[in-house]
Amino acid sequence: MGPNVSTFYEDPVHIVRGEAVWLWDADGRKYLDCYNNVPHVGHCNPRVVEAIRRQAGTLNTHTRYLHDGILDYIERLTGTMAESLSSAILTCTGSEANDIALRMAEAVTGRRGIIATDATYHGNTALVSQLSRSNPPEVGFGLDQFFRFVEAPDSYRLADPDGKRFAEQVAAKIAELEQTPHGFAALVVCPFFLNEGFPTQKPGWLKPAAQVVRKAGGLLICDEVQSGFGRTGTHFWAHQKQGVTPDVVVLGKPMANGHPVGAVVTGDDTMAAFRSQFRYFNTFGGNPVSCAAAMAVLDELQDRDLIAHAKSVGDYALERLNALQEKYEVIGDVRGSGLVFGAELVTNRTTKEPAGAFTDRVVNAMRHRGILHSKLGRHKNTLKIRPPMPFAMEDADLLFDTLDAVLAETPLNT
Repeated sequence: MGPNVSTFYEDPVHIVRGEAVWLWDADGRKYLDCYNNVPHVGHCNPRVVEAIRRQAGTLNTHTRYLHDGILDYIERLTGTMAESLSSAILTCTGSEANDIALRMAEAVTGRRGIIATDATYHGNTALVSQLSRSNPPEVGFGLDQFFRFVEAPDSYRLADPDGKRFAEQVAAKIAELEQTPHGFAALVVCPFFLNEGFPTQKPGWLKPAAQVVRKAGGLLICDEVQSGFGRTGTHFWAHQKQGVTPDVVVLGKPMANGHPVGAVVTGDDTMAAFRSQFRYFNTFGGNPVSCAAAMAVLDELQDRDLIAHAKSVGDYALERLNALQEKYEVIGDVRGSGLVFGAELVTNRTTKEPAGAFTDRVVNAMRHRGILHSKLGRHKNTLKIRPPMPFAMEDADLLFDTLDAVLAETPLNT
């Protein structure tokens, strides 16, 4: 596979089996999965597995032939969003979907300038990889000229309770782009700013920035790959939690519980502009088996009331985290919503100095105790806990009892 292949942990885990919120390695050891949003409704979910088996035994082909599954799924998917978001293209990955979203912005506006935050990630195509500041590509066909970056929101360190500071930064970058031949086409954000460390924001925080974007004639693109499908516990989509209606919504990983599906959802006019200016066809995007798996995920979310479940378990998780914050000075901030939550670890609560190396040791120690999660944020010091949606109260207790023990035993400095 070549050098620099990305794996988790100092001692990578060799996983061979999964079920619900559990994973097993090649030696038979059991792990509580507190990280993976790909198996959104649980590893090897029986309903999804059966949907895949049944459709694979009937038909699987591409969308140059007609099949009901893709239209049924798009109709149901768009039914969870605002009426203006009525059309969709299905892809295989979120990277492909974001690539299309950027081209949609060009098709609608006639401009190419894109704004994102400076601590985000939106995929790995040649175009979309330019959005990442954590590991920007060393080469990129000169595409970097089209991108500008604003400071990622940080509720722990930067006072911006109503989103106006962020909106002002977006406005400044729009003005900068308008002085170039590229102009301004779109702002791309995860509406929960998950890669940025999911800062605490009151409902409607993103509205001022959305207004600035619309006033400038640009598109608001919301990347819901991580934050969507009820994960926040309050709304089906994080942009609904933010009180905004995007022009384009990008979806990926959780859509079909691990079967490769992504999507771009937008309005009819935007779709028509894209289709008239770009020829796009994806052999596997929206194939019958993927659509069947994706539909089964929607069935599971509805029938098991998993969004309400995420809210109750997420509230309990924050209670446990707040209790640990009272016990350990290294926990500087606690935040989250639904089944995405975590804590920012610092060496000093007064200076808020990030405890990056300590966070690494905690994540690896948890792995050796059978708990899988990760870290993220600008300073890579925020525990990223984002389990499958069936994650239960007793799972949260195991997670936080183990974290309590690890924090007690792990030295802040080595």
